[in-house]
Amino acid sequence: MRRIGPESDEPMLSWISVTLGHVWGPLRLLNSFFFLAATGYAVAALATWLLLPRLWGQLATDRGRAFAVNADQSVGKPVGAGLIFVAIFCVTALIFVPFNAACLRTLPLIAAATLVGYLDDRRGGFNEYQLAVMDAIIALGASIAMIGIHGWVMWLPGWKAAIPLSSWLAIPLASGVIWLSINATNCSDGVDGVSGSLTGTAILILGGLLYAVIGNDVVAAHLHIPTNPQGGDWAIMAFVMVGAVSAYLWYNAPPSLVLMGDAGSRPLGLMIGMLVVATGNPLFLLLVGSVLVLNGATGLAKVAITRFLKIRVLSKIRFPLHDHCRKNLGWSNSQVLVRFLLLHLGLSALLVILVLKIR
Repeated sequence: MRRIGPESDEPMLSWISVTLGHVWGPLRLLNSFFFLAATGYAVAALATWLLLPRLWGQLATDRGRAFAVNADQSVGKPVGAGLIFVAIFCVTALIFVPFNAACLRTLPLIAAATLVGYLDDRRGGFNEYQLAVMDAIIALGASIAMIGIHGWVMWLPGWKAAIPLSSWLAIPLASGVIWLSINATNCSDGVDGVSGSLTGTAILILGGLLYAVIGNDVVAAHLHIPTNPQGGDWAIMAFVMVGAVSAYLWYNAPPSLVLMGDAGSRPLGLMIGMLVVATGNPLFLLLVGSVLVLNGATGLAKVAITRFLKIRVLSKIRFPLHDHCRKNLGWSNSQVLVRFLLLHLGLSALLVILVLKIR
């Protein structure tokens, strides 16, 4: 893993460690990725917890979603809280992530996804095709920012050798992964606490993998996985986002006081997609985001097949699946939250372990 210190050109917090660490020993902790990730998490969480209730009065209010189950329960609540907690995330990331980290190049794309979502929350003026195109542009921009002209090294379970891809192959593939992640996450929003909990745990798991496994030379070599030297930087960014989402969930726990809206779900989906690309294994979107994909992306597939191929499939199942569970199975919002989260954690842990061991 790349280190922060006097031998590097990191200009962020490391200069404090280098300059004053000999004066006061604890300042040397600013040379630690783990400390920066943990402190960034705490700062983002505290800032969001303090600022969100003071600012959500400036947000638009929810008007309810057509055909959504229990949509009337959300009417009148502030919506678009993602604008607030993503802004706090961006500022915190600039403080704790090293300035020359490649992942910081994606912050404008995260801001763009937030803005698109916020405008849709406030105006409701974008149709699904316009949103799909804007998501595709943002996904393409994120892929270019991450991969550039250097290509991408991919690895897959059951395939021992790494698979190097040139940019002209890697960028479209990465863009597709990120686009799917944005839309699956967006479709999963709709039940108090569900989208934030699922995305937060997915980002947490991916950040942990990038820090302890894929960004660690020794562990990655032992598992025959290509190392990502920027793994520590991505981990800091991931934990900062988890901190902001955790504080948001404090107010979004059922019965919620505020809703993230598209201004939150779209940048969270973008973050998950980019972290998946950073791991080098596109299957992690299905492994770490299994319930997100099952809940949201299956509905996208059903609509696409029905609309473009004129084939009716899964006609007795309501999508997203959280609506089916509430309407058809009679689950309460709290049951949906707890059961989806249990499935998410169990499946993610099992599938990730299997993928890391099957090489």
